[in-house]
Amino acid sequence: MNPELIQQLIEQGMPSAKVEVSGGEGKFIAQVISDQFTGLPLIKRHKLIYACVHDEIASGELHALTIVAKTSAEMA
Repeated sequence: MNPELIQQLIEQGMPSAKVEVSGGEGKFIAQVISDQFTGLPLIKRHKLIYACVHDEIASGELHALTIVAKTSAEMA
């Protein structure tokens, strides 16, 4: 598992999002910026992202994912 693959999975699941992933050895940090998060609490934002990588987490390939999930307005 590498950061590029995780980034691709999240981008496929959330096509309008800007995604950056770093890390390695099963532990990664994903910064996801999407207006799809507008009005959503943090837990729902995280659920949207986890749904994109569910199979990798279930298989144990992806051990830990730290998520930063913000709207474009929150990043400004």
